[in-house]
Amino acid sequence: MQASTALYAIQDMTTAFITHRDCWKHDMGAHHPECPERLGAIQDRLIAAGLDLYLSFHDAPVAEMEQLLRVHPRSYIEHLQASSPQHGIFHLDPDTAMSPGTWQAALRSAGAGVLATDLVMKKETPNAFCAVRPPGHHAERAKAMGFCFFNNIAVAARHAIEAWGLKRVAIVDFDVHHGNGTEEILAGDEHVLMVGTFQHPFYPYCGTENPAANMCNVPLKAGTRGDVFRDVVDKTWLPRLREFAPEMLFISAGFDAHYEDDMGSMGLLESDYAWVTERIVEVARESAQGRIVSILEGGYSLSALARSVAAHIKVLADL
Repeated sequence: MQASTALYAIQDMTTAFITHRDCWKHDMGAHHPECPERLGAIQDRLIAAGLDLYLSFHDAPVAEMEQLLRVHPRSYIEHLQASSPQHGIFHLDPDTAMSPGTWQAALRSAGAGVLATDLVMKKETPNAFCAVRPPGHHAERAKAMGFCFFNNIAVAARHAIEAWGLKRVAIVDFDVHHGNGTEEILAGDEHVLMVGTFQHPFYPYCGTENPAANMCNVPLKAGTRGDVFRDVVDKTWLPRLREFAPEMLFISAGFDAHYEDDMGSMGLLESDYAWVTERIVEVARESAQGRIVSILEGGYSLSALARSVAAHIKVLADL
């Protein structure tokens, strides 16, 4: 019995993998790159690599109004709900559309980060990865854009601050697109440091003009490969993160800077995503008791996405 108890204790402390079947029901139309198959590719890869055996699986809850209101005004939340179609597809902008399943999927995606934060803060898991869609880092306070409706990472970060009393949280964003929504929501917040790299000039064509003091935005040229990315992390990100000494780290985990991904023009590899995850884990161990919540953002080449997420999770799970 003692051996069994010890085994269960070890299993309970594996990386949490949070998702929900509702996240598959968000559909922006045929041939849209932000498609339900993204989640299937990730889960298939985890099974093929045997990584699923080392994860604890959780259903994402629906985000509560109180949690959303820390980031978005009530009028915007109610507008989104009212825009949800009963049939067909309703476009909020040329790239961002709602189907009958979008509202529930968006609530689950925001709720996943909240649950992940709670699990990590309760020490039920050392870290968590949220395989959810729609993504979130382009969503501004009162504007859906760039495939995003609620800003999932900001909801999670504000939950750590408001519900758990943390004084310093850091957000790391390595998506190929700048997390403009996260910046717009959290700029000037003394409790938050955001560090990010992104292709520039590129959608959403911002992030370089007079960023707030708590924003460390590093634009990268098209064609940037892993050696330059790693140099930026070593010389720019890590000093800022260590000076800030976050009590918890959140990752906007976009994998569309991969060289196989046609949504961008950068040249990162799975090994680069594993490497940057290792650096984030080091910082988390130094000042945050290892606490990390990672939430899926971009990544649209299904094979590259699946391989990159597997490399990312393998580091988080210390395998």
